[in-house]
Amino acid sequence: MNEDQVKGVAEKVKGKINETVGKMTGDTAQEIKGDVQQGMGEARKEYGDAKDEVKKNQP
Repeated sequence: MNEDQVKGVAEKVKGKINETVGKMTGDTAQEIKGDVQQGMGEARKEYGDAKDEVKKNQP
């Protein structure tokens, strides 16, 4: 796993926590923030996956 994959997964976890807390407290802004964090985390993880794939396929 490269750094982008690790940071992406960590961002997704933080986002899920924020989303859950937002739902429990009725804080729509925090819930939306969590959703956005999860999306950003997934994008960063996918970027890391792509970097890994390119690295594997280099001669």
